[in-house]
Amino acid sequence: MNSSTAFESSAAVYEWISRFINLERGQSFRSFRLDRMNALAELAGRPDKCAPLIHVAGSKGKGSVTGMTAAILEAAGIKTARYASPHVSDFRERITRGNSFFDEAVYVSAGRELAEIVARLRSAPAAALFDSSNDNGEEATFFELMTLWFFLCARYAHCGAMAVETGMGGRLDATNIADPAVSVITLIELEHTEYLGSTIAAIAGEKAGIIKAGRPLVLAEQPGSALDVFREQAARKNSPLYYFPDCADLQDIQVSREGTTFSLVIKTNDSINESYTRLFTPMPGEVQAKNAGLAILALKTTFPAISEKAVRNGLAGFTLPARFERICDKPPFIVDGAHTKHSVGLCLSTFTELYGAGGVLIFGCAAGKDILSMARVCIPNFSHIIITTPGTFKVSHPEEIYAAFTKEVQKTGPGPEILFIPDTGDAIETAVSLSAQHNLPILGAGSFYLAGEIRGRLPAKQ
Repeated sequence: MNSSTAFESSAAVYEWISRFINLERGQSFRSFRLDRMNALAELAGRPDKCAPLIHVAGSKGKGSVTGMTAAILEAAGIKTARYASPHVSDFRERITRGNSFFDEAVYVSAGRELAEIVARLRSAPAAALFDSSNDNGEEATFFELMTLWFFLCARYAHCGAMAVETGMGGRLDATNIADPAVSVITLIELEHTEYLGSTIAAIAGEKAGIIKAGRPLVLAEQPGSALDVFREQAARKNSPLYYFPDCADLQDIQVSREGTTFSLVIKTNDSINESYTRLFTPMPGEVQAKNAGLAILALKTTFPAISEKAVRNGLAGFTLPARFERICDKPPFIVDGAHTKHSVGLCLSTFTELYGAGGVLIFGCAAGKDILSMARVCIPNFSHIIITTPGTFKVSHPEEIYAAFTKEVQKTGPGPEILFIPDTGDAIETAVSLSAQHNLPILGAGSFYLAGEIRGRLPAKQ
């Protein structure tokens, strides 16, 4: 692109950014690094410093925590930019004001400036900006440009706060150029082991990279090896540590098909002493009460004047696509982006509690996932399991998934009927037909991309 003025829509900006190296699509790997991202931000005049920032990392729940944080701030009257990934149905889900899209003019203006910055980076002596000899890489990546686009949008919109979710890891994630008002780390589990390490402690070390000197850290309950890493890093950085199990108590959690109700008590060793009764989020699941508690605790460390009314209204009005989302009532059809053993287990626990066991599962996941562990969790809970393709955005091998599920059923004895229907549209039709014949609920899980495919092929909730 020779002229940034060619952008006339947010879609055109996204299409241009999508031409750059993108690990989400499984394109060629380039080492994660912050010098190039810092160079881009410097050329842009450091838009990452345009407003106080809440930085969220973790393996599970970080999207919900980020979104809840933004929703509460918006309810308090603070214009808040939110950064998340991946998107489910619309790329603008990655860059929003609270839970709504920015005006198109914001995306376009920020996109034009972004293109100008990239042109300047290409024309400048790379060695003067960052170590271009490292990995032979002067060209920015998709995620770096998406991240800078977000910061530029936040600045163009004159936002008063930013809620930022890491893409992967933390230490070398493009978002980690920020100096946050507070860092939040959700539950850690084995994920992206080819990049982050093969142990919980190694992955925790990467996530701990978002802890900044003197800035508070709000930490979800963690396995012991991860907790040790976080405590050590927080002490090294002189970062006040708010470990959720030590300073907050969730009570009276009630999960229904309409959402989750809970009470929360926060009492720390300093000035935070808060109590909330019967808070509500329209996202079902005990885990969503935990996510909400983390968001509230994080906000109270940085925005202590946030009112109880803002907390209530923010949570009550917030939803996210593909987080135990009911997209149909007749039949009950739920989609969830769960794609690890732990997250699939939590999803199935909520699903069977609310809709019973023996339903229909549509399952598909990207290549490289722990298929066998997820198969073992899924098989006992369904009467029919349909293996399909989770869209085309990421590489997947549905035939391998089908083989793993089939082998596990043969090994464990009588189990659900396992069907292999690679076309997602045909898989949905089969699931709906089985549901009608046997009066069964349906769950689609295994990938945010599969959830997006299902959402795009079904009519609005009815």
